[in-house]
Amino acid sequence: MNVLKFWRWVVVMEVPFYQYYEQFLCCRGKESIIVYACDCSTEALERAKEMIDATNELSVKHRFHPFHCDFSISGFPQWLACNLCQEFFSQKLPICISDVNDSSSTDLNDLSSSKENNCCIGGVDFVTLIFTLSAVPLHRMPTAIASCFSVLNPGGLLLFRDYGLYDMTMLRFEPDKRVGFREYMRSDGTRSYYFSLDSVRDIFMSAGFTELELEYCCVRSVNRRNGKSMQRVWVHGKFQKPM
Repeated sequence: MNVLKFWRWVVVMEVPFYQYYEQFLCCRGKESIIVYACDCSTEALERAKEMIDATNELSVKHRFHPFHCDFSISGFPQWLACNLCQEFFSQKLPICISDVNDSSSTDLNDLSSSKENNCCIGGVDFVTLIFTLSAVPLHRMPTAIASCFSVLNPGGLLLFRDYGLYDMTMLRFEPDKRVGFREYMRSDGTRSYYFSLDSVRDIFMSAGFTELELEYCCVRSVNRRNGKSMQRVWVHGKFQKPM
């Protein structure tokens, strides 16, 4: 997180937030972190709200914000990054609305006015996609990643981890569960796509990201209950929006 350490606030968005408890602890452990966590599941939203209501830590309540969104269909809401902010982002101006104090230029005046009108929060510094993109239909993945790119501040990072090619769960699927190239249908109706390094690279680079890290993570785990060994293959990536 040292890339953006000079900002007073570090704004993180998790998509989705099935790991919302970890993000909640992240807010509790670091007062400079604000988390916006989105999910398309109303059940997950309710659980997160119950957890927030149960805490008596006002600081955490004010810095953990769950919201409903399917970013692969509708993109992210304007209050995260309005059209004006996205226009400035596309011009690669390394500024953040929350940090604008100098009104010496017309451009900064426009951004300050945007802040005063409460049009949006000024974008986010980090986006996490942890075992998320694989559940998005293949034809909607480019739109989903473009949505993440649009709300990131210049220099912001997207942290990615998902299922890799020949992961144990891929090899367990029956042939009739295959619905596309490396894409399978789970018993609950959700999809699961298995990435190669090249497929991840193509999606993110096409959206405008710069690749910082991209590698397979091969993990052997053992089920303590039955003693069975499980060979897991994940893809880990770190991508940056250019300054």
